[in-house]
Amino acid sequence: MTMPISTARRAAAVTTMLITGLLLTVALLVSGLLVTGTARAATTTGWIRLAHLSPNAPAVDVYLYNFGNPNARLVLHHVSYGTVSPYEQVPTGEYTVAMRAAGAKGSAPPILSTGFAVHSGDAYTVAGMGPAAGLRLQVMADQLTAPAGHALVRVIQASLRQHVVTLSLDHRTLARNLSFASTTGYQAVAPGQDQARVTGTGPGGKASMNVSLPADSIQTFVVLDGSGGLRLDALKDAAGSQADPAGGAQTGLGGTALRPTPSPLPWITVIALGVALAILAARRLHATRYRPLHHHRRTPTKRA
Repeated sequence: MTMPISTARRAAAVTTMLITGLLLTVALLVSGLLVTGTARAATTTGWIRLAHLSPNAPAVDVYLYNFGNPNARLVLHHVSYGTVSPYEQVPTGEYTVAMRAAGAKGSAPPILSTGFAVHSGDAYTVAGMGPAAGLRLQVMADQLTAPAGHALVRVIQASLRQHVVTLSLDHRTLARNLSFASTTGYQAVAPGQDQARVTGTGPGGKASMNVSLPADSIQTFVVLDGSGGLRLDALKDAAGSQADPAGGAQTGLGGTALRPTPSPLPWITVIALGVALAILAARRLHATRYRPLHHHRRTPTKRA
């Protein structure tokens, strides 16, 4: 029996809707798997940045090795006091950081070295700190998330001229009598535009800078020796969830702020919509194909 034209057209339209919904669902599922795979890969990595924060130590070459591998993963040449590298994303595992005199061969014995482990999703700053005679490599764990609606800040004291400093943010003291080559923990502060001030106990022991502290951002204030006295810089450890990675610190130390992994919720929502569309189309197609047809009986013609 031939299907009426209107019914056939309706069935064809519903079939097209079904195919479209299925194709959309498959495409989004594939995209979702790719995004999930990328996010999963991101959770098996961490970040490392390298710094030279020893005021009277000369410039150095800094090497980053995978533990047990003699070939350097990263080499930074002629790194001078006050320099901080951008974050380097690395797989989780064991690493070694070594410092050599600037220009020395890579096979030369390092001035000093240290090993540490990179855990999934964590970030680290490895800095040469202390006086040249007592130079050491210090591994600092960097925090990447802040309490909702707040900013996090910490202080690194890298001034040798001012052995003890106090740093305040507007009217709040973040570090009091902080000694040379030491670091505070992170502290939560209200977001906004503020002025950071550092004071020491000797001549030239004052410095200040205006800072922007967006909500959910994380920053490290670094106290340094400048040409005319104290110098204050800020590193962006992590940007808020609405911010892109920043290219450098506010006053030129270098470094890159990290960005959280995007949420998969929008993908899940759209995939669910595609599945619902396909189910609806299938139900309509089923109803169209099996709808009963009403036949009109022909009245027999009486013969004369």
